[in-house]
Amino acid sequence: MSEHTEHRHVALVTGANKGIGRGVAEQLAALGMTVLVGARDVRRGEEAAASLRASGGDVHAIALDVTDLAVVRAAARHVEERFGRLDVLVNNAGITGSGQVSPQDAHDQVPSTVDLGMVREVFETNVFGVIAVTNAVLPLLRRSPAARIVNVSSHAASLALTSDPDGPFTALLPSAAYSPSKSALNALTVHYANELREDGILVNAVAPGFVDTDSNNHTGFLTVAQGAAVVVRLATLGADGPTAGFFAEDGPVPW
Repeated sequence: MSEHTEHRHVALVTGANKGIGRGVAEQLAALGMTVLVGARDVRRGEEAAASLRASGGDVHAIALDVTDLAVVRAAARHVEERFGRLDVLVNNAGITGSGQVSPQDAHDQVPSTVDLGMVREVFETNVFGVIAVTNAVLPLLRRSPAARIVNVSSHAASLALTSDPDGPFTALLPSAAYSPSKSALNALTVHYANELREDGILVNAVAPGFVDTDSNNHTGFLTVAQGAAVVVRLATLGADGPTAGFFAEDGPVPW
């Protein structure tokens, strides 16, 4: 274990070679953390880490496909061998299931005609992948004096917002894959938070907002830095911070 990691907090961000994940990695590194950029594509992860190191951050790439349990466990072993513990986990890796189309505008997500295989694929990454990664690194998070878990969700996960006939989602197509996967992620967030509450591990879900990324074909109006900011805030909560919550930049989001 290198000497500098004794004093630096160590953070793992999944799906961090681009988009919001990369923005989160950059901001956590700027706060002085050692940041592990999880990426399915090792080359892209290395490129992202090298770019963030060039800005002065202590950033390292780690091979991480959240849908491959052997890879997830290997990543956890790597973190343990190199750093001995983990202070922050940001479960950011996610897929829309609809290619370069925003899931709320995707005809292939409409419940009555959805392809069940696509639904399974979305849940495999957005839900089961979060369980796999969280459980693999939980022993390392327990070694931290102030561990934080942040699950990157979406306003589309909110049943209150999506069920309101006069609400902001009425103009969008119903979704049987992406939106329900994020609702399930929110439920998981609450149950992990309840289990880990007595250990002082704070677990929250975050809706970054409509951020300009590949996942919505760059139709979002928020910058990556803006979307990442609320994630970073929840990843750096003090001991008196909330747990089992769902937050956006402007405060709590209704379930």
